[in-house]
Amino acid sequence: MSEHRAEIFVTNRLPEPVESRMQTLFDVEINRDNITLSANELLERIGTRNVLVSSINDPLDAEFIARLPQSLKLIAQFGNGVDNIDLEAASKAGIIVTNTPSVLTEDTADMAMALILSVPRRLVEGAELVARDGDWPGWSPTWMLGRRLGGKALGIIGLGRIGAAVAARAKAFGLDIHYYSRSRRPAEIEEALEATYWPSLEEMLAHVDIVSVHTPHTKESFNLLDAKRLELMKKGAFVVNVSRRELVDEEALVALIEDGHLSGAGLDVFSHSEGINPALLKLAREHRVVLTPHMASSTLEGRIEMGETVILNIKIFMDGHNPPHRVLI
Repeated sequence: MSEHRAEIFVTNRLPEPVESRMQTLFDVEINRDNITLSANELLERIGTRNVLVSSINDPLDAEFIARLPQSLKLIAQFGNGVDNIDLEAASKAGIIVTNTPSVLTEDTADMAMALILSVPRRLVEGAELVARDGDWPGWSPTWMLGRRLGGKALGIIGLGRIGAAVAARAKAFGLDIHYYSRSRRPAEIEEALEATYWPSLEEMLAHVDIVSVHTPHTKESFNLLDAKRLELMKKGAFVVNVSRRELVDEEALVALIEDGHLSGAGLDVFSHSEGINPALLKLAREHRVVLTPHMASSTLEGRIEMGETVILNIKIFMDGHNPPHRVLI
């Protein structure tokens, strides 16, 4: 591949520094309309190019991959998640898939911590009250009472890079750290975070006051927090999810908040295939949940680092080497 200049189609607008660098290094066409293209439109725009820079919004299923031109040899995903790509079909077609792992760890952990703070302390409700009315009744012993974080138990599902970064932040706020994971983390990590391992997710859920989800979406983790497991949580507990919407049974979560078993939730991801659940929106308007629009990784610095990682993967691939962030199946 080193004899050829990479010919790339980019499905979404990227930060200007990333686009400029790509245009310096490669032959690039960008979807400047910044709207999701249909399969036929995307195939037409790809033409005979050899690299596709995709995002989680692009449904690259087996049928689509089977229609790709033989010239297409690399799908460089702009993002960590690759749920939108049929990896097996890509592998069979001889197409390498890369992603941008690790880049978003700190930003995503910051957002998780923000939601852990905002829900019990009623931050969004208080901010909206001032912005809407410009006035409020003033301080009183019973006004805008939230819940203290210090001394509460935080249960982290998945103590990988992001989970560990959340644990470090939460520890600084005085939360007791507990975690459930498919495999126990090394003793030095547990000691540094003062984290307690639970071999049973069900037992951990019954013990903690806040649950934060940080595990990949797989067949095994679909609806990991289903109705039965959510019902095991303490009365008045909270759920935070900045990971994948498929991990939490949204209808069950809504029902348990509505009936008062759970105090609330902070969600950066939520089911929206047919529009956001009206019951969930109602809870948001009642300030019983905080919803943010999938913005956990939305920092300029993070997006530029993602772009640099995409560029690195393309350059190394075009030089005839195995790209460093190849996704294996």
